[in-house]
Amino acid sequence: MIQLAKHAATFAGVLVAGLMGGFAPHSAQADDPAFLSMSVGAYDFNKRKDTATEFRMEYRSDVKIWELKPFAAVAGTTNSSFFIGAGVLMDLYFGNRFVVTPSFAPHYYSKGSSDKKDLGHALEFRSQIEVAYRFDNRSRLGLAVSHYSNASIGNKNPGSETLSLVYSIPTTILFD
Repeated sequence: MIQLAKHAATFAGVLVAGLMGGFAPHSAQADDPAFLSMSVGAYDFNKRKDTATEFRMEYRSDVKIWELKPFAAVAGTTNSSFFIGAGVLMDLYFGNRFVVTPSFAPHYYSKGSSDKKDLGHALEFRSQIEVAYRFDNRSRLGLAVSHYSNASIGNKNPGSETLSLVYSIPTTILFD
């Protein structure tokens, strides 16, 4: 529970800072559409107990609830672990080109048959920070660091981190 409180406090701090303004003119964020985000990354890159490649796909809504946007994600690793979840994110704009996106989401976790690392519980919480460059067509290319943790609700809580390259394409480009 302490781990969950730490994640919530970190996200709340970023949220408050973003809401206090000053990140970018309103026009920079005014018309950002929904995104389909695809990423590939190094799973368990820092602990290296059972490294793998993680592939993730997310739908990031353009609907804002306060300053938060909902998203849904599915991920799998080359050692056959699987994650599926949904949560909230917030885009923080630095000028017209750079976007920092913190996010938080509970995920269902399934340990793969070839996975030597058990994360300790079927419920894992993913917190992530992404820094991206925004192109003229609103697509984004960025780097993200994410952390999976069960917030000590399981018998063990080893956690895992992933370093990812993320490409986000506006759904308006895909479906127009």
